[in-house]
Amino acid sequence: MRIIRRSKADTPRARRLHRHRRVRAKVSGTPQRPRLAVFRSLVHIYAQVIDDERGRTLVSASTLEPALRDQRQGRTKTEQARLVGRTIGERGREKGIAAVVFDRGGFLYHGRVRALADAARETGLKF
Repeated sequence: MRIIRRSKADTPRARRLHRHRRVRAKVSGTPQRPRLAVFRSLVHIYAQVIDDERGRTLVSASTLEPALRDQRQGRTKTEQARLVGRTIGERGREKGIAAVVFDRGGFLYHGRVRALADAARETGLKF
């Protein structure tokens, strides 16, 4: 009988978490330049601007919010991500946040994650 050894990252979720830990070891938010963290599920997308030194979320936006829930009807998931990116950028500007460090959460930088990042940049956030 042969024993088959599996690697630590043999599922898509495990690979994402491995990438996430690797990125988080290098990326940290400060009061001058907080971290823009992104999480995407199969249906929704979430974004938070976090000051890691104080452990505080400064602003957040997601497709679950009542304000955005009405606007997301009939849009593709990528268009919804753009909407969340614009919202997080506008809220960040209102709080005086000009520059952020982007934390893609281990997700590959394309599709919805990229759409959110591009929309946040369009509102004036600098990465």
